[in-house]
Amino acid sequence: MNLFDLSGKVAIITGSSRGIGKAIAERMAEHGAKVVISSRKLEPCEEVAAALNARHGAGTAIAVPANIASKEDLQNLVDETRKAFGQVDICVCNAASNPYYGPLAGISDDQFRKILDNNIISNHWLIGMVAPEMRERKDGAIIIVSSIGGLRGNAIIGAYNISKAADFQLARNLAHEFGPDNVRVNCIAPGLIKTDFARALWENPETLKRATTAVPLRRIGEPDELAGAAVYLASKAGSFMTGQALVVDGGATI
Repeated sequence: MNLFDLSGKVAIITGSSRGIGKAIAERMAEHGAKVVISSRKLEPCEEVAAALNARHGAGTAIAVPANIASKEDLQNLVDETRKAFGQVDICVCNAASNPYYGPLAGISDDQFRKILDNNIISNHWLIGMVAPEMRERKDGAIIIVSSIGGLRGNAIIGAYNISKAADFQLARNLAHEFGPDNVRVNCIAPGLIKTDFARALWENPETLKRATTAVPLRRIGEPDELAGAAVYLASKAGSFMTGQALVVDGGATI
């Protein structure tokens, strides 16, 4: 048996119309999973789903738009997934927000709440919607895409880092709760990845140089370099791993 085989599995992946989420969806589909592409706008989701269906066969992917700030949208995402594929085996909480760059003294209450709501509470909501069926079947994998920002301080993206640190603890707590039912909960902690989300951190050559000078691999990562970690955590290869944070950062935190 292929340790990384996801045949027969159904995966919801938020924020999967581009960047890290899209790369995870592509690789999970490549390994046999049915995937649900979701972000706020329908058209980009449909484009990704159509490409996956063309590559791997009709019925591989569906598109279900959802704003993670809306509990109703997330419930619809889960409902439509069950309607199309029958169940949810893998849940990847990838979508996140960071509307503010600067010291914490300057952040507005609304900006801080948006970061905490979208990066922590929305994950709690979605996980709460899919976990009961996983626990009943005694099988499931939940993956939260956190960040190495949750492992250290920063004077510019402090609120974001706080939310990502909370994601680590969310995974640890849920690992304890769900573990007896063979449902695993883990985080991936990316370093700086070349995505639109992180554009402000890599687009400027000087900022990029500062960000990579002390990194052993001397570069930032590509979205696809995160996808293998997700496949590992979702598959039999990662069957004894739960409550952990898998750091994928080119060595930035060592």
